Amino acid sequence: MLCQKCQNAQATVHIDEVKAFEAPGHPGNHVDEHHLCEQCAQEAEIPHIAVQQKSMDEVWKLLQMSAMNAPTKEAPRKTLTCSGCNTTLEQLRRKGRLGCQACYTTFAQYLQGLLERMHGSTSHVGRLPGVDGQELARLRQIEEAQKDLERAISEEAFERAAELRDQLNRLTESYGAKAADQDRSEDLADDGASATS
Repeated sequence: MLCQKCQNAQATVHIDEVKAFEAPGHPGNHVDEHHLCEQCAQEAEIPHIAVQQKSMDEVWKLLQMSAMNAPTKEAPRKTLTCSGCNTTLEQLRRKGRLGCQACYTTFAQYLQGLLERMHGSTSHVGRLPGVDGQELARLRQIEEAQKDLERAISEEAFERAAELRDQLNRLTESYGAKAADQDRSEDLADDGASATS
């Protein structure tokens, strides 16, 4: 990547300048990216590799320049509040707890971003209680086949949809047979336990 200032040298100094920050993952956040070569970064007096060489006066000058570029008047923030329990977004952030069931709807956007950062996804992809790995893989295979079938029908790919329907039937039949075998073995174990009592 070339330097954005001189357009000649390779950019080695990369700066993310935060212009506006509302909240993590908020669409109102604004960050400007700057990519400069070493020489242009030094000319702009941007601290990078040699931070220890900057005097306090130079650091103060950089802070003042940054403050001059910042917006002078901040717009008042509208506080998001739950209609059910009057919990505010700030209270949710501080306590880490929701006040009522309406909070899930009110703070959905914030919670979605939070779950993505915490777990890497907004839908459950881990293990399920009482379900072994093979059974979980089979359930996911069935779910994926159903999605593919719906997609094929919406795209009017009826031959593909028929193949997927047959595949889905085979998967659900084999799943049903295995579930029935498991139920029978659990019933036998229960009968054996009650007979010994």
